[in-house]
Amino acid sequence: MKRARQRGVVDSEPPQTSQKSKKQKTCSYGSVFGECDLHSSVDWGNLPHHVILRVFQFLPLVDRARASSVCRRWNEVFHIPDLWRRFEFELSQPATSYLKATHPDLIQQIIKRHADHLQYVSFKVDSSTESAEAACNILSQLVNCSIKTLGLISTAKPSFMNVSKAHFASALTVVFVNSKSLSSIKIDDTPLDDPSLKVLVANNSDTLKLLKMSSCPHVSPAGILCVADQCHGLKELALNYYILSDELLLALSSEKHVDLEHLRIDVVSENPGQVEFHTIKKQSWDALVKHSPKVNIVMYFFLYEEECDAFFREETPVTHLYFGRAVSKAMLGRIGMNCPRLIELVVCANGLQPLDDELIRIAERCKNLTAMGLGECEVTCRGFIEFVKMCGGRLTQLSIMEEVLIPDNDYSLDRLHLEVSKHLGRLWFPDMMPTW
Repeated sequence: MKRARQRGVVDSEPPQTSQKSKKQKTCSYGSVFGECDLHSSVDWGNLPHHVILRVFQFLPLVDRARASSVCRRWNEVFHIPDLWRRFEFELSQPATSYLKATHPDLIQQIIKRHADHLQYVSFKVDSSTESAEAACNILSQLVNCSIKTLGLISTAKPSFMNVSKAHFASALTVVFVNSKSLSSIKIDDTPLDDPSLKVLVANNSDTLKLLKMSSCPHVSPAGILCVADQCHGLKELALNYYILSDELLLALSSEKHVDLEHLRIDVVSENPGQVEFHTIKKQSWDALVKHSPKVNIVMYFFLYEEECDAFFREETPVTHLYFGRAVSKAMLGRIGMNCPRLIELVVCANGLQPLDDELIRIAERCKNLTAMGLGECEVTCRGFIEFVKMCGGRLTQLSIMEEVLIPDNDYSLDRLHLEVSKHLGRLWFPDMMPTW
């Protein structure tokens, strides 16, 4: 019996394995009890490609490049096309910028080995002309690309605006002609011009869905109209007010055009002291909303009070309004009368006259209003409570600076937050700092 038990023990022993296998198994079990570190229990060089790829996707570019030098297998994964679909080139001059720049050797490696893999590309450049020209030089080399989204981002002016128009147009032409499938373009503060837009349309009219091109002074109303006439799949458009026209809105409202989802309009003075702005007919706005009933029309105003006289004299289907500078009481009154689709209103400054009547009119007429922000303005506590009472719980965002609210005989600031909280159905306090 004793011998049989001993024989059973011997029979149950595992077959002989190599010394290496023993070491690996010992380390694997030992690591559970802290007897062996993780590095000796896992053969990192033989991890499956898809596991390494997944890890690399979470690493910053610099760390990914360092990891690629660990072994040949990791270097192979480093060059898998899936890792190079999306890339942001950071270009800056060390003497004048705090931005980290993409190393020139890496840029050349990308152009040589991964240009045809790039699909989602952006360029972040500092204010220097040298960085902007470097971005144009890279664009000019993307002759085998299949880019779907392109973004040119200047962290500060002048950047691209100091590049010669010919150089910039030539670089964009390379991408516009060779991509054939651009769906999204964001190019603010650049010397983009009408001929470049025609090249874009000629090669990407079936795929373009988003075009954001604010502060592009060389683009005319005719240039953007060409885009709207030919790119019937365009869903999002951002532009300056000076190139907005009745013809453009009607083109976006044609039967061939898909429903527009988002229209952003930046209203900025072309020249300092400019007072006169053209007006858009109510019929043109009505045509757009009839064709695209769910469109968000967002307007950013960077004007002074005397420059705002031309706006909102007729019904305007704007949904989101942001005033970066002072806005007059008269204009806020017109907004209450003529902006029935308004969803969000942010006023950074107004003056020293209380806005009670204007806010109450907005609450009465703008039944879709759900967000409000007020900065350097004045509103009596009683007037503000009346506004909140009329809007009720639909105000999901209410950001009001404490200095805006003027205590009166009926309400102090301490009582104000209790009343407002009651009408909103949630706890509310005025802000000490702007949150918009």
